Amino acid sequence: MKNEGQGRERTRFSRRSFIKGVGSGVAGAAVIGSGAAALPKPQGDGDLFDGTHAGPGTVRVTLTINGKNETLEIEPRTTLVSALRDRMPPERALTGAKVSCDRGTCGACTVLLDGKPVYSCLLLAIDCVGRRITTVEGLAEGERLTAVQQALVDHDGLMCGYCTPGVVMAIQGLLNEKSDPTLEDVKRGISGNFCRCGAYNRIFEAALAAARTEKGA
Repeated sequence: MKNEGQGRERTRFSRRSFIKGVGSGVAGAAVIGSGAAALPKPQGDGDLFDGTHAGPGTVRVTLTINGKNETLEIEPRTTLVSALRDRMPPERALTGAKVSCDRGTCGACTVLLDGKPVYSCLLLAIDCVGRRITTVEGLAEGERLTAVQQALVDHDGLMCGYCTPGVVMAIQGLLNEKSDPTLEDVKRGISGNFCRCGAYNRIFEAALAAARTEKGA
C-alpha cells in the first residue's frame, strides 16, 4: 500500500478494483502478422521518409487502442509499451502493461494485437498503425469485470500482482483462439508469462474457470 499524506492513514484498495485495472498503478510469445504496417508520413523538417524509413525526428502516428484512435508524436524507435505508458496524454496513460525485463522474456507487458497476445516491449509503436491494440484497461465494461478478470479474483490467482496484467491478456488471447482449453493448453498459453510469486496453480484454475464461464457452463 502507498502511504497518503501524514500519519498512519492509508489508502484502502480492494482486490476487485485492483484486478479491474490489474495493476494500472503498479503472453505467450509475440504473435505478429507477416505483413508490416505502412509507415505514416512524418511531420516536420529534417525527417526522412522514402516509404521505408521514418525519422530521425518525431512522427505523428494514429494508433487504435481499446477501440479509440489516439494520435501521438513519437520517435520511430519508440516501443509500443513506451507509447502506451509514456507518450499518451497523462490523463489517459495506459500503465497496465508493465515494463519489467524489457527483453521479451517475462510477459509483464503483454497486450493483444488484433486479438493475439504480444510482447509490447518488442514491438515498435509505428509498426502497429492500422492494427487493433487492446490493453488490460480496455477489457472491463464499467464495473463489470471480464470472465478472466473475475476468475483471477475468485481463485486468488495473484500475489504481488505485477505480472497480472500480462497474465490476463495472455489468457484472454488464448480464449480468443481456443474456447475450451485443456490444462496443457493453459500452461502453454501462459508459458511466456513469468510469475515471480509462483501463483501458477491458481492462475491455471482461474483460466479454466474463465473458459467455462465464457461458454456459459
